[in-house]
Amino acid sequence: MTEDDSTNKIGKTFVWIAWIIALALLVLFFQSELDEQYNPNSQPQVSLNNSGQAEVILKQNRQGHYVTQGTINDASVTFLLDTGATQVSIPAHIADELGLESFGSYPVQTANGTVTVYRTKIDQLSIGNIFLYNVAAHINPGMKSNEILLGMSALKEVEFSQTGKQLTLREYSR
Repeated sequence: MTEDDSTNKIGKTFVWIAWIIALALLVLFFQSELDEQYNPNSQPQVSLNNSGQAEVILKQNRQGHYVTQGTINDASVTFLLDTGATQVSIPAHIADELGLESFGSYPVQTANGTVTVYRTKIDQLSIGNIFLYNVAAHINPGMKSNEILLGMSALKEVEFSQTGKQLTLREYSR
């Protein structure tokens, strides 16, 4: 093998490495763009209105859903707001990570058929500056997603109104 052949091989190797690095950087850039499109509310807009009530303004994602970051018992989670869900529905693998206890089971009808879920209680749930306490929920072993369905057991505790592609959540005045 001549010196030119070995230099040529090294050059080709560096070209391949450069292409692989460029491709990896593009994937990282576009993945963050896709994540932002799926959840435009990773840091929801919060404020207090003139009456001193906490408000959170959420933007619709590309699919027309409201997805946002929040917390359950101070652990960060992703919520998908679902006014058609009676309860807050937590995938079993997330409930395990959160250390939620279950008590009692019952069947529920879902879009994928009937599934047995387990009752649980959320001590504290928050979205932005809105905090809810002792929220009824269930643990759903059939859910494989990484989002928690924020159903009416939580949403009935806040006022919400939609204007265009924006949803405003407001704590009830007490």
